[in-house]
Order: sequence, then C-alpha cells, then structure tokens
Amino acid sequence: MSNAELNELKQKYVAAGAASPATAFADRAENAEIWDADGNRFIDFAGGIGVLNVGHRHPKVVAAVKAQLDKVMHTCQTVMPYEGYVKVAEKLSHIVPVRGHAKVMLANSGAEALENAVKIARAATGRSNVICFDGGYHGRTFYTMAMNGKVAPYQTDFGPMPGTVFRAPYPVPYHGVSEDEAIRGLKMTLKTDANPKDTAAIILEPVLGEGGFYPAPKSFLEKIRAICDEHGMLMIIDEVQSGFGRTGKMFAIEHSGVEPDMMTMAKSMADGMPISAIVGTDKVMDASGPNSLGGTYTGSPTACAAALAVMEVFEEENILEKSQALGEKLAARFNEWQTKFDCIDHVRNIGAMAAFELVSNKTDRTPNAELAAALCKKAREEGLILLSCGMYGNTIRFLMPVTIEDSVLNEGLDIIESCLESLV
Repeated sequence: MSNAELNELKQKYVAAGAASPATAFADRAENAEIWDADGNRFIDFAGGIGVLNVGHRHPKVVAAVKAQLDKVMHTCQTVMPYEGYVKVAEKLSHIVPVRGHAKVMLANSGAEALENAVKIARAATGRSNVICFDGGYHGRTFYTMAMNGKVAPYQTDFGPMPGTVFRAPYPVPYHGVSEDEAIRGLKMTLKTDANPKDTAAIILEPVLGEGGFYPAPKSFLEKIRAICDEHGMLMIIDEVQSGFGRTGKMFAIEHSGVEPDMMTMAKSMADGMPISAIVGTDKVMDASGPNSLGGTYTGSPTACAAALAVMEVFEEENILEKSQALGEKLAARFNEWQTKFDCIDHVRNIGAMAAFELVSNKTDRTPNAELAAALCKKAREEGLILLSCGMYGNTIRFLMPVTIEDSVLNEGLDIIESCLESLV
C-alpha cells in the first residue's frame, strides 16, 4: 500500500492520541536508513527513540529471532520457563552495577519496568512514597505518568494522578538549577512532603532523556546515594534511554562509579524486540512473595533471543568504543555550528548521547521551541528523521544507531546544517 492509502486508514481507524503525525510509513530498514511505502529513503537520527543502538535489523539479532521462532514462541515463563529468560538474567546480573549479587525480573517495556521497580521497592522497605525529579520521564502507565517531571502531553487529559509521588529539582545549571540547589530542594522535599520513614525510593535518570539530555554530575549522584543510605531508602536508576551503550559505557551510571540498589532498562536492550528488565540487589529483588511479579508476555522467548544476540554484538563489534567515537564526531560538528549559528547553544554529549539547545537569545538563553519544531519538520522533508525534546521543547537530541556509517552520518549532519541555513 502507498503512504496515501495508509494515511487514509490511519485517519479512519487509529485513535487520535496514538496516531503519528508523520505521513510516511516505514516499509523496510537497514542500520541507519529507512525506506517508506513509496520507496523514499530516510536517514534515521531517532533510532526508534533510542531503541536501535546496534542499528535496524542487525543481522545477528535477526538470525537469533528467526532461530527462536523455529523452536518456541510462547509458553509464559511463569507456566513453563525456558533457557533464554535465565540466560538473559545471568548476563545482566554480571554487567549491571548494582550493589552486591544481582537478580533480575524481565518485563515488556520501560514503563512496566518502572512500575515493577516501585512494587519491589515497596515490598523491600515496607514504605509507600517515591521521589522523582523535574524533567524526568518514566512512562505512560498511570503510576509512571505521576512520576514524570513534565505534565504535557503525558498527563494532560487523564485526570488525577496517583498519590505518594513527590518531586525534587534536577540539576541543570544551564537553566538556573545548580547542584547545591537541587540537593537543597531534595532535602526540603524530605522535610515538607515525603517523610523519609515513609519513602521507599528515590528514582532518577543519570542523564535526562525526554527532559533534555542533561547528565547528572558525579557528585550529585554520590549525594543521592548517601541520602538514600542515611534514611534507608533505595536508589533506583532509570537507564531505559541512556543504557546499552548510548553514553559510551554499557550504562550511564558507570561514569559516576555509584552503585544503585535497582536499575531499569529497555529500549536498545533487544534492538527493537519488546523487552525490559529490573535488576537489583538479591535481597531487594526477593522481597515480594511467590507469583507477585510477572506477566503473560514478560521476557518472551523471541525477545530474550534478541537481547542475548545484542549483548554478543556489543562484545564482538566494540559498540562502546564506537559510541565514544560517534560522540566525538557529533561534538566536533556541534562546536562548529555553535560558532556559526547564533541560535545554537549549550552543545553537549556523553558518548553518543548528544544534544544542543536552540535559542532566540544566547545571552538570556531564551528557548526557541518554534525553531526546534521547524528544524525537525524541514529535516523530515529533506529525508532526515530528527527529534526534539526538553522541558522547553527546544533541545535537539541525537539517537542514531551507534553503528551508523560515516558517510550516512555526515549526510545527515549536512542536511541539518542546510536546514538551519534556510531557517535562520
């Protein structure tokens, strides 16, 4: 079917809140390129929102999924378990830097991982409250919507959010929130809203994802760890977007050396197959009773096969080194643009997790969300898929596959530069 025919079906049958505004429909993809239903080619700088760090349809992952399809597609692992689930758990327990011996639960999505992390934290501590941060993004289920540090569009139409979720500032000095102010705000939250003796966990992203690609300073993460230890709260790190090599290490928290009690991950864990994980210290993970955790499709055989293949690809193809190298290439081009264009400010990267601000005034750092939207729209028209994000909607973020070829990368960056020249 053509794009036009598919758009007609979309308008008629897909719920407005779930329908993509894009008018091109993906037909096939390879590494960092997508071809639509009409045969048009796109360079993919979005990676399915950070899902495709090893590229569209990595051959090793495709082969692993096909092989699994010839064996078992589904049994529900709580009814009759299978090798893939326990092998993924074994691998993750060895590479995820939580305190002590790690145990694992697999789920289907990032939001599901966060929901289960809260359940486990409550069971382990006997407490109800959680503290999250401004700008954080954790999902679209009801509890994770309440945890998100941004109202629109995630909470706007859905009525009251669940209680026992409290907020603290995230340190973003560029927007006027220093590390000291963030810690002071957290301590005030513990005094005025979330009594420590009733608080199960502090949950945060080590690098804000949807909130704007701002990394938390090492010292800030160390202070969060100390506050959790002081009050007997758990430290839960959300690596759904920053994990699996995006920052040049397998997990962003490794840049700090801090060991949390639990971590959540998803997205690039299985190169597009739906899977997520909650990994935590064994005593924490074992806190809830029999049959208290799980789901019909959690840790499906095909998704587990894909995840195991992804972890092999990381070892065989030096993905972490490629992420660092990609980040350096992006940083070099961003720095050129920051000098060339008055609208580009605060270029930054941690590995290949890279971004910059679009502003209307560098002195006042006035966010320019309209320009960000126009750039993404113009880039799409020129064959480049590009995403914005951030509390003010003015951050341009880069989530292309780490495996992108240099020629395709440079072609995409040239499109951005050309679009900026025409827009400003």
